[in-house]
Amino acid sequence: MTHTPEEALEQAALAGIHRFAIPTPFGVGAVNCYLIEDEPLTLVDTGPNSGKALDELGARLGERGHSIDDIDLIVVTHQHIDHLGLIEILVEHSGAEVAALGAAAERLANFDQDAEREDAFAVEVMLRNGIPEDVTVALRSVSRSFRGWGSQVTVTRPLEDGQTIRFRDRELQALHRPGHSPSDTVFWDEERRILFSGDHLIAHISSNPLISLPLDGSEHRTQALVAYIDSLEKTREMPAEIVLPGHGEPITEHADLIGSRFASTLRRKKKILGLIEERPRSGYELAQAIWGNVAVTQAYLTLSEVIGHTDILVNEGRVREVDDGSVVRYEANGSTARQSP
Repeated sequence: MTHTPEEALEQAALAGIHRFAIPTPFGVGAVNCYLIEDEPLTLVDTGPNSGKALDELGARLGERGHSIDDIDLIVVTHQHIDHLGLIEILVEHSGAEVAALGAAAERLANFDQDAEREDAFAVEVMLRNGIPEDVTVALRSVSRSFRGWGSQVTVTRPLEDGQTIRFRDRELQALHRPGHSPSDTVFWDEERRILFSGDHLIAHISSNPLISLPLDGSEHRTQALVAYIDSLEKTREMPAEIVLPGHGEPITEHADLIGSRFASTLRRKKKILGLIEERPRSGYELAQAIWGNVAVTQAYLTLSEVIGHTDILVNEGRVREVDDGSVVRYEANGSTARQSP
């Protein structure tokens, strides 16, 4: 059965699931947190660490006859600060347990150190891909200024991929879906065919697969887009009727949406291959050819987008990386580059 977004929210509410749109200071806008009225009383994601977000969350809980002190369990979909910034405050007030992917627990518990390590890694990736040093310095400064919106998280209920959280009236299965971030986790209510997708799938914008350090602590970057495509393939096969995302409206035709995202990836891959066939280019040069000069805050996002597609092209044997010891450039692999993408 197909629902409109409004009908989907009504169906979710009948199942005891209520969306709270919590304000953020970021361009993406409000973040969706979901109250599950069950035992334990559960909040899926929290919003950023700000007084405005805390006030809004408290007000919305009050409308449902609850307070922050009543929260028993907080479920974390992934490691980004707009989704978990309030956790420390909420746990202090409520004593709630925190459930999140166990593989991410150590990084979540060491938020400041992990953020510094990720920033240093991002600078290295940007420099190696031709982004000017002054841009990396500015972007690192911006990133540090954002850290106050985040929080360290003590995971008291570490989850394995496929593990089930049992409530009085429902079960949620945790499914690891890396791509947008290494820790992306969706939560599946099979009985009601409702999926909490976090930022794994959003209706109005494509989730940018950000180049990140893997959860295992190694220094090798993830192939974020490659991982994301694999994750989306798994989600497309799920019989979900309602997908509740981390931003924007519910999704009721998730397979069609994922199909359109795959088509966009194919088009972008073809464009990037054409640019590389013209002449070897760095990741930064490819990004400039596609988007022109972008704001400093968008530099790493656009680079992640480009490298995601060059990863696919390298894996397919159409493109190779050429490292001059300073900057990596991509060049076409002879006749293989002329094959139909």
